[in-house]
Amino acid sequence: MISKLTGTISHTETKYIILEVNGVGYKISINSETASKIIKNDKNITFWTYLAVRENALDLYGFLTIEELNFFELLITISGIGPKTAQGIMNAASIQTLGMAIQTGDSTHLTKINGIGKKVAEKIIMELKDKIETIVESTESKESIRNNSDTVEALISLGYSQIEARNALKEIPKNLQKTSDKIKEALKILNR
Repeated sequence: MISKLTGTISHTETKYIILEVNGVGYKISINSETASKIIKNDKNITFWTYLAVRENALDLYGFLTIEELNFFELLITISGIGPKTAQGIMNAASIQTLGMAIQTGDSTHLTKINGIGKKVAEKIIMELKDKIETIVESTESKESIRNNSDTVEALISLGYSQIEARNALKEIPKNLQKTSDKIKEALKILNR
């Protein structure tokens, strides 16, 4: 198994990067949060990786922290959730936010993720609720998660896509707690 790679990024796309390690380019699938944190540069960068072995492909999934990798690996232990679905779940919010939603049983937060229905969200909560606290130490409260969900819903009702709304939410300063303040800040970010 390939569990960690260090090299330079030679090519970047929205869903993957090519990491050059000793003359070999590895295609590593990444989530949107990871993509926003990295830039193409000549410096060495390390990715924690998961190698998904399928009948007709070997796919590498990369993460900047071991906590993200551990969370990803927990998600794919759930029957019906493969690496691509797990990557989609992790695109929706930070692992702290997702972890708190799972710990508090907030299935409504999870069902707002494309491809995750109520049954799958409840299954994720049921299977991971006891396991998640060892992976995610969350500072977000249930109220904060609810405010984030309300902010995303408000932005969608104003005509923005779910992806645009979630990406704007990630850029909002953490000190903003009220939904109205988050919406105002998100609108500023979206109208740049």
